[in-house]
Amino acid sequence: MFELLSEPIRKYIRDKRWEYLRPIQAAAIKKILSSDEHVILASRTASGKTEAAFLPILSKVDFRQSGVKVIYISPLIALINDQFQRIEDLCSYLDVRVTKWHGEASRSLKEQLIKDPSGVLLITPESLEAMLANAPQNVRKLFGAVNYIVIDEIHSFLGADRGIQLKSILARLKPFNVGKALIIGLSATIGELNYGLVKSMTGDEANTKILLDKAAKEIEVNLRYYAAVGPDLPSDLLNNLYLETKDQKVLIFPNSRSRCEEVAVKLKKRSESVKGHPYYFSHHSSIHRELREYIETFAKTNVRYPFSIACTSTLELGIDIGSVDMVVQIDSVHSISSLVQRLGRSGRREGEKSKLLFYATNPWSLLQTLACLDLFGEGYIEPLRPAIKPYDILLHQVLAYVKQFSECDFAKLWSNIRTNHAFLDIEAHELKDIVNWLLKTEMLEQINGQLIIGVDGEYVVNSKDFYTVFKTEPAYKILHQERPIGEMPFSPQLEVNENILLAAKIWKIIDIDHKAAKISVVPASDGKKPVFSGSGGAVHSKIRERMLEVLFEKREPSGMVDDASEALRQLRRDFSGFTIECLEDDRPVLYKDNVVQLYAFQSTLVNRTLAFFFRKLNLDFAYEDSDTSFTFRELSQELPTIFKLSVGLLPDLRTHIADDLEANPSSIAFSKWGEYLPVKYQVELLINKYYDFENTLSFLKRVNLVRIN
Repeated sequence: MFELLSEPIRKYIRDKRWEYLRPIQAAAIKKILSSDEHVILASRTASGKTEAAFLPILSKVDFRQSGVKVIYISPLIALINDQFQRIEDLCSYLDVRVTKWHGEASRSLKEQLIKDPSGVLLITPESLEAMLANAPQNVRKLFGAVNYIVIDEIHSFLGADRGIQLKSILARLKPFNVGKALIIGLSATIGELNYGLVKSMTGDEANTKILLDKAAKEIEVNLRYYAAVGPDLPSDLLNNLYLETKDQKVLIFPNSRSRCEEVAVKLKKRSESVKGHPYYFSHHSSIHRELREYIETFAKTNVRYPFSIACTSTLELGIDIGSVDMVVQIDSVHSISSLVQRLGRSGRREGEKSKLLFYATNPWSLLQTLACLDLFGEGYIEPLRPAIKPYDILLHQVLAYVKQFSECDFAKLWSNIRTNHAFLDIEAHELKDIVNWLLKTEMLEQINGQLIIGVDGEYVVNSKDFYTVFKTEPAYKILHQERPIGEMPFSPQLEVNENILLAAKIWKIIDIDHKAAKISVVPASDGKKPVFSGSGGAVHSKIRERMLEVLFEKREPSGMVDDASEALRQLRRDFSGFTIECLEDDRPVLYKDNVVQLYAFQSTLVNRTLAFFFRKLNLDFAYEDSDTSFTFRELSQELPTIFKLSVGLLPDLRTHIADDLEANPSSIAFSKWGEYLPVKYQVELLINKYYDFENTLSFLKRVNLVRIN
């Protein structure tokens, strides 16, 4: 395939001393250069997907013509900054300009691009949204001649509100383009069950092809168990973690920002006590951008020193920090997709294994990890659940369309919505309902039949927060001597004289300025326990069902050390009295005194829906997510009867959800734009996005309770 590339690109490859093209690169070169189809490149992390897209694109596109020719869309500003140098280096061989466009990018360079559009543009969906809404005249000038749109980490958009927004943005860009812009998607974790969903991103599924490189890295897994007694990580776990990582380059994923800080601080203290290296960092969204970028640069350029970075999903995507020796996971991941991304951070060099060191602090976390590793070994990645009728994003895009057009009648708005591939299932009467509600709430106004932004709408659409569809918590800046350290969501636990963990250090709060949303801190030295926040994730039913299978099978999973093996054996002994014959239908139920404990082994969404039914039946119950169990006290009826009563709530389901909303309006808080919808559509949003009634009803109708007393 090398000979198909243009001479400048061949020179780039020779100068980089590549010995060969990677499989995904060879396949992409052949496909992109020979067809006018949209292409999704699916290949493991560090397999050269960026070059796989750009080598043929840069060989094919005529950059002598005016206008931006290639748009690179990234989910993260940090990823744009990281990829910029790489793409600019490649484009320099053709004397093609590369421009970054996001909130932190150079304004003068943006203005230069508007005056003289050319080359390659790196941008986020939110910046595209802002451009369409505020300067549509620039959009035609900039993007009228675009040939290719490259979407990096396309899997991060699938099944998410940002993905619906991006689909809508791509549809809104089409009328500005005189030709046809082809879409190239890049991903390491699509999964066969999500092929249709990723193809739908292009709006032209029939002409979208997926190129899949099935080559996988060999994986070395080591599973250890240290039982947690309280909220902190066990000291023995941290001691072992220090010894295992002190001489290596390591990413540590503890699943929450609070755990990141705890790990970074406690490992650093252990290192200081024995005069070890000082390179212990925390990396998550609350850390100030400059600190995050310093950590990323250090990890990428440092050759000599070992380091440990305790991180959240901020280092799960494709930011290049080079190859690390090992990935550490503390307690189970919530998805196989996430596991794939994290494993891909190690063993990136040719011939190296990917190494995973896993620590469990409770037996259920160990069981969930074993289930995830099993499914990962089978090549399974959980299917995503797309919103069929995303009314909240529709409302946002209605406001965006009206702002973009300055004014439009309903017919024009409907014409744009019905041809927008993000909203193919939306009907005219639904759009009319939402528009009428926006008129009633003065988000829109109508003058002489023309829709314009209303009085209350002006405040919303002119806010910088308008361009995002994901919900962000109000954050307070954390400052030490007026120097920013990071930020964190405010909560009642944050008080003067309390200690907090941030940037791998312990700080004492000395002042809180609510008006300016600032918290002043100094280094803490009193040993007081710090406070911090964190959150979990949604788990798919397939993982929970595999947990049940691992629990009742006799096979000894590989990679476990003695304590982990014993923890699994004990858990199996606890359930040895149950006779589970059908993994899909049979579920253990434990009766003891006046307490009934049901182990549902269902997804987070199904369990959330079960809890909704049980609340509506006024049952006294508690739910534990880690072991997916419901504990009932003083049940006056048997569970099968309760399940039938739950199904009986269906005819009045929407009334029950509306009652919940009236009693607790924060029920819709998961959706940033849901609160602006009429109650009728808020109810539909909860049904389609927050709960899973279809799979819950299937479970209630087929479940067979296996009981012991």
